[in-house]
Amino acid sequence: MASLNVGNLGEYLREQRRQAQLSLRQLADAAGVSNPYLSQIERGLRKPSADILQQLAKALRISAETLYVQAGILDERDRDAVETRAVILADPSISEQQKQVLLQIYASFRKENAAEAEAGAGAAADGGGGDAETSTH
Repeated sequence: MASLNVGNLGEYLREQRRQAQLSLRQLADAAGVSNPYLSQIERGLRKPSADILQQLAKALRISAETLYVQAGILDERDRDAVETRAVILADPSISEQQKQVLLQIYASFRKENAAEAEAGAGAAADGGGGDAETSTH
């Protein structure tokens, strides 16, 4: 469950902005939002929409999904998968086509493992030992 509040989002945004060495006005201009509105977000007075978060993430050159987790839009449990996808997408050493193939393979592995975990939980609830083979890499 995502339990982070809007204040934490604002603090996180402010820290990201400072690390990017951008003034409030520069980030507001780059993201296409007003300076007062961005200030209110950073102070925890406003909760921005997913679209605004995406614009801010693009201007800060960070993952929009990271901001979604901070804002409570995305579940915290999805964070690892989101970060993995973001790293793949940000890798300049592979082509866009290769990135898409990697993401498809990654998604299929996650889906397969979730199905196996669900089947294993069902077998354990039924008292069965299960012979599911697991692999860790």
